[in-house]
Amino acid sequence: MRVQSAEFERSFPRVIDCPEDDLPEFAFIGRSNVGKSSLLNLLVGNKKLARVSQTPGCTQLINFFRINRTFRFVDLPGYGFAKVPKGGRAFFQQLVADYMLQRPNLRRVFVLIDSRHEPQQIDIEFVTWLAETGRTFDLVFTKADKLKPAKLEGNIAEFLQAIAPSCPECHCSSSQTGVGRNEILGRIGSLLRE
Repeated sequence: MRVQSAEFERSFPRVIDCPEDDLPEFAFIGRSNVGKSSLLNLLVGNKKLARVSQTPGCTQLINFFRINRTFRFVDLPGYGFAKVPKGGRAFFQQLVADYMLQRPNLRRVFVLIDSRHEPQQIDIEFVTWLAETGRTFDLVFTKADKLKPAKLEGNIAEFLQAIAPSCPECHCSSSQTGVGRNEILGRIGSLLRE
């Protein structure tokens, strides 16, 4: 699949305010600082579309991007905010839960996992919860260029073992080398054709 156009639409603080039309949506979520904005920019081929920050918890709204004028990428707040007070964390968790449970046109969730680390409890808990909602999801192991192949494969295998019996499709990505871009776009293209 080719990305011919990508534009930021709007940000919303509540799910009830989000667009009501029926464009298919592909949501991206992960722990704070996992590389969500960098992945979105890689997929669309524009380093400035989504704001990239070194500060954890920068995404605090639901951000909508219209792609090829036919579907959307949705950038969700990360979980595990380092710089947000406890009350703020609860708000963002509810915002994410509302989005996951209430959007009828959500086609797939891409959960981003930092490949450099062994399985983190916060990631396992989120993926387990997501599986319980019945939402379909893929895993994207980010920053794949930072590890030797054997270590990368080992961390992925450990994570999959930790979330068994869930068996999602997995992708590796690197915003530095471009690894994973064609594979993920191909996956989205095939989901759009279903």
